[in-house]
Amino acid sequence: MTGATNRIKKYNYFIGIDVSKVQLDYAVMRDKNLLFHREAKNDPADIAAFIAELKTLPGFTISKSIFCMEQTGFYCNHLLLGLKKVKANIVLENSLQIKNSLGLIRGKYDKVDSIRIAQYASVRKDDLRFWIQRRPMILQLAVLFSLRTRMLSLQTAIKMPLKEQTSFVKKGVHQQSTNLCRNSINAIKADLLEIDTTMDELIAADKHLKRLAELIVSVPNVGRITAIQIIISTNEFRDIRCPKKFACYAGVAPFKQESGAFKGKGKISPIANRKVKSLLHVCAIGAIQSDPEIKAYYLRKTLTEGKAKMSVVNAVRYKLILRIFACLKQDRPYEKNYSRIKSANLVELQTEQNSKVDYGSPKVSSLMT
Repeated sequence: MTGATNRIKKYNYFIGIDVSKVQLDYAVMRDKNLLFHREAKNDPADIAAFIAELKTLPGFTISKSIFCMEQTGFYCNHLLLGLKKVKANIVLENSLQIKNSLGLIRGKYDKVDSIRIAQYASVRKDDLRFWIQRRPMILQLAVLFSLRTRMLSLQTAIKMPLKEQTSFVKKGVHQQSTNLCRNSINAIKADLLEIDTTMDELIAADKHLKRLAELIVSVPNVGRITAIQIIISTNEFRDIRCPKKFACYAGVAPFKQESGAFKGKGKISPIANRKVKSLLHVCAIGAIQSDPEIKAYYLRKTLTEGKAKMSVVNAVRYKLILRIFACLKQDRPYEKNYSRIKSANLVELQTEQNSKVDYGSPKVSSLMT
């Protein structure tokens, strides 16, 4: 993920990097002119050597250069750490964002990809968002969550065929298959429990993460797994602070479909974080079933007004996002009958009381600004 940065300085060097497991392809541009392309190993020593080579170029300084690469997961780790050591300006961009910005392109291989990334950085230099490094705690949490996802996939891969074959094979054969898989299924369950426990311990050990998780799960029908995924995806809400932006990121926000006289209905985009979207969908279904207010809203929209069911479910997902971000912005747990007037009066009373006491230098306690 990235974070917005206001910049007024002029950048003259743009380094596009195509990242793979074994190799890095560098394309170095000065302004809009390609200077050279270089291939190197994806290891710390070669990365340090390339940075040292860049420093010998005429007029090159780290502060006036932008290093841009596509998000390729942990394959970027050596490069990110090496660039962070020299305080480089790093852009970690979605590959689809780069591809769509370059217009109609033909062909794809590592050398041309690195050149296109450098061109993207050069053209979009005023709009780029610099990468904000995650805290070690968040990095560890992200690795554990990915591991949990893979374990769940393994569990489904074993259990689903067993369930589907029930009515198609003899009972004795089905029971034999189930018995042979029982140890694997139990082992996966035990590992999942251990992963969940480790994630809970990590969050409990960090005051800030613990508070964020408490506020998120205070919203009815939003569980701890959803809370952890939201914290990881937003980088503790450092990268995404606006509920509308998060709704877009999660594939919840609808976009207009219009062209000339054609006026189509708004549709959600398939470009989204599918993990977040899936978890929010489960939360929304739970809210429709158990929250009287949301259930009444769902029935009114679907039965009385004739809205499409999935459209209303999507609206419920967005409502949950708004509740979560409201709690975080105001640093308070969710209250069903929350009153803005009551809250304003409480703040005014607290301010009046604080004015009578000398606390010394002020302290900011808000989680979000």
